[in-house]
This record gives sequence, C-alpha cells and structure tokens, in this order.
Amino acid sequence: MSQKLVERLQQEFGSEILATSSQHGDETISVAPENLAKVVAHLRDREGCEQLSDVVGVDYPERSRRLEVNYLLRSWSNKNRVRVKVEVPVDEPVPSLTGLYKSANWHEREVYDLFGVSFSGHPDLRRILTHHEFEGHPLRKDYEIEQGQECSRPENLFSDEDISRAAQRASDLVADLSGVEDEIHPSDLLTVNLGPSHPATHGALRVECLLDGETIIESRAEIGYLHRCFEKEAEDHTWAEVMPYTDRLNYCSAMLNNCIYAGAVEKMLAVEVTPRTRVIRVIVSELARIIDHLVCVCANLVDVGALTNYWYLYNIRESIYECLEALCGSRLTSNYARIGGMSHDLYEGFEDEIRVKMDQLKQGHDDVMKLIARNRIFLDRTVDVCVINTEEALSWGYTGPCLRATGLAVDLRKDAPYLGYEEYDFDIPTGVNGDTHDRIMVRMSEMIQSRSIVLQALEKLTEGPLWIDNPAIVMPPKQNVYGSIEGVMNQFKLVSEGIQVPAGEGYGFGEGANGELGFFCVSDGGGRPYRVKVRPPCFPIFSSFARLIQGRMIPDAIATLGSINIIAGELDR
Repeated sequence: MSQKLVERLQQEFGSEILATSSQHGDETISVAPENLAKVVAHLRDREGCEQLSDVVGVDYPERSRRLEVNYLLRSWSNKNRVRVKVEVPVDEPVPSLTGLYKSANWHEREVYDLFGVSFSGHPDLRRILTHHEFEGHPLRKDYEIEQGQECSRPENLFSDEDISRAAQRASDLVADLSGVEDEIHPSDLLTVNLGPSHPATHGALRVECLLDGETIIESRAEIGYLHRCFEKEAEDHTWAEVMPYTDRLNYCSAMLNNCIYAGAVEKMLAVEVTPRTRVIRVIVSELARIIDHLVCVCANLVDVGALTNYWYLYNIRESIYECLEALCGSRLTSNYARIGGMSHDLYEGFEDEIRVKMDQLKQGHDDVMKLIARNRIFLDRTVDVCVINTEEALSWGYTGPCLRATGLAVDLRKDAPYLGYEEYDFDIPTGVNGDTHDRIMVRMSEMIQSRSIVLQALEKLTEGPLWIDNPAIVMPPKQNVYGSIEGVMNQFKLVSEGIQVPAGEGYGFGEGANGELGFFCVSDGGGRPYRVKVRPPCFPIFSSFARLIQGRMIPDAIATLGSINIIAGELDR
C-alpha cells in the first residue's frame, strides 16, 4: 500500500519529488523545503495521512546540507505509512507544519532544541527538553557528550504581554457566553504552578496556569526536568548496551520498551526471533501493559478521592511484580529482552503462577468496577470532563488508550501485527465521548483483554530454542567461551565492537501501554547507532494538555492529567 502511495505522489508532483527509497518496509520521499508543506498537505487531504507521528532530526556534518528532517506520517484509515525527508544547511529554515498538524508544534520544538533547525512560521519556537539557558544543540555530532553546562535561572512561561492577551480573550469569552460586557483586567488573573514538585502531577511536570477565580483561562507546560538525553547516550554505546536505557523510558511497563526496541533492531538486521521467544515477548509485554494500566487507574482514582480502589488494584500489581522479579531479578527496570532473543528462559512454575495472578486480576477488576461504575462522585468528576474528539486527537498525535477513548478502534497489535499478535483473539475497547471517564474505562477494559492474551499465549508456549542461530548477533554459550578460542573471540567482538547492523534506516514500533512507541534507527554499518530517535507516545498527548484544560477548573485538570498517564521518563527521555 505505501509503495503505491509513493507512486501516486510521483505522478502528482513529478520532479518536485527529489528521490524515493524503500528500506525495511519503510517508504521515503525526499522534497525541497519549499515544497514540504504542499506535499504534506496533499498527503493529509488526499491520501488520508491524518497523523504526524513524529519529526526526526539527523546530523550529517560532512554534507553541505548538514541537517536532515524526517516527517513520519501515518494513515490509520488506509493503513499507510510514509516518511517525508528534507535536507537543509545549518542556517536555512524549514517551513513549519503547525498549520497542518497540531502535533507539529512540540515535535518541531524538539528538533530545534536538539539540532538547531529553525522552523519558519512556528508560533512558539523555543527550547523544550533542555533548559532555556542551554547553549548549543546536544544531538549534533560536534557536541561532546561529556560537555556539561550549569543552568539555574527558572523561566517564566507567561510574559506580561501574554497575560494581557489572555485577559482580553477571557473578557471576550464572558461577553460571548453571557451577553454582558465584563472586562477582565490582567491583575484579575492569578498565576498558579502545578508541579514540578507536587504529587498530583505524578512526576516532574510543570504546568503554569492563568486563573480567573478557579477557571483556567490559559496554561503552558514545561517539561525536560528528567531529560537524560537517551538518544545521545545511544550513540555512545553499542546496540545491545542501549537496552537498559529503554527500561528508563516508561518505567511502569519496562518490558514493553525492551521488546519493542529489540524488534526495531531486529528489523534493521532483517532477522526473525524464534517462536518461543515471540510467545514469551507477548506474555511479558501484556503483563507490562496490565501493570501500567493498574498503576495509572489506581493513582488516577486516588486523585479524585477514591482511595479504596487503589489497594484493590495496587496489590495485584505488586503480586505480578513478584513473578517478574523471580523471572529477571528486578522489578521496575527489567533489562529482560535481548536482540535476537531473551536474556534467559522462563523459570519452572512461571506459567502456573501467572494463571493464578490473572484470576486475581479479574477479581480485583470486578471489585473496582462495583465501586466506581455507578458512583455519583466518580461520574461527576470524570464524565464530560476535558473532552477531545477523534479528529482533533489524531491531529495532536494521540495513539493508544487516549485515542481509542474517542471511539476510534485502532491498535498496532491488529493494524500492524507483530510477534504473531494476529494469531490471538482479543477485542479493542473504545470509548464514546473522549472524556476523562472514557480514558479510565478503556484502560480498565484493556486489562481484561491483555489477561485474555496472556492466557492464550501460555497455551501457545511450546518447547524450542530461545535464541536465533546467528553468532554475529547472539553471545556464544559459556561452555564455548571457556572451552574454545573461537568462543572467546566471538564474545570479545560482540562486547567490544557490538553487533554490526547494516547501514540504513528503519522505524520499528509497537503498541506501548500509552500508545505507539517507536524507535527510528539509523546505522552507518558499525556496532553503535548513528542515531536512535524515540517516539514516546505520551509526548504528543501531553502537548495537548493546555487545550484539554482550558476553561475547566483545577480539580478537572488533576483528574485529566492522571487519565492521560504522562510518564516523565518516557516524556523527557
């Protein structure tokens, strides 16, 4: 389908399509910056590419057009994906796509921050992951990884001019709603910070709100407090050594991150893991999804005053963690998957223990539903609160439970199956209104669907090898290392030089707990990534938070923030 899409673009735009390429099933077209907006608008309006999934910068210092910007576009309706690429010198701007996709705002700010690409026409082009006093662009190749900077002055997200404009908009809104002229003066607005050190934000997030009484007139978010520059560290380590860093993305579902990253590198290597490994990855991925949803929902319910439900759900989470800790020796950050396999096999009795945990999950789920399904306080706090429709959610880059809460039944496990998910029988829960209530209830239903997948996978679990048979990828057995010079040299080269991934580009992705988790990988043929760009699902979702809470009250903002499940480690990387 995507290849036919590229052919149609060539017919439509002719020589304006500078080049095309196909690697690992990913179709790419290259255009000049001046034609970017026109081509992308055609893709959105005529080809159904309703979503800009990500914007990826890459630095090639040896080129005259040094900086490359990749736009990852997706059509859920047509099941198409296409990448649009532009190349520019350091001092040449790229047209902003914020007029076409709302998600472009933060994506472009990130490329500006980390690479220095300027986007003409962007409404708010400033740093987003690094401090506003930071000098330079850390993902350029000439920025030394050990170079440190001291940045300490806090940033005011609203200027006096911003506050004056917000006051005028609030006055106009009051007049429109009531028909009564009621001028709101800038001094009437109160600035309140949610976070970055407050339990209600569930992490180091800061949202500065302008309040008229208790109504949020406008807000702006600041992120980056946990930014570890995962992507710069990836360039300084072998492909295999990146695996523990993936644990620290969404640390509430670390095994999902492991498996999706391993799949992305395996895509670059053009290898398939063994049937047993596929089933094990499905099991641990769905357990990770369950754990993530459990902590999301139970904490969200505490935010709206429902403490009892926390214990029903959190105790199940702890119970599942007991199995995962026995499996890999760790709870939160597991480092369990490996490129080409898993670190080790399941322990004896694992299957029986998981079946017991799944029964406990069903009981806990039912107990909570009895407490909240018809609870007047819960319904008042969540129904019709911070609504977003499907079209707008797609433009903001929503995926996962938050998108499905708007009523759109899309899931990468079904729409772009991997790990044999097409062999499993499960439903895609959806909402109706796209409100806080639907976002919670979709996750509640997804836990039961994941439970079903786990139980099916346990039945599919048959004996067989765990690792692919490829010494260029897989560590040799220890008896070979201890007993032969070939084994010693094989391990030495894999540890010191890393897996040699063929030169090229590829985008590996999967259905994370919060939505589409992707890794855009660029290899120069060596043992270390030339570039790994993480597509974190909650990054574009959080970019819409100011829109969701505008006109609402502070309690609504707290309930909604929990329902969109922003994990700071995934958000900031």
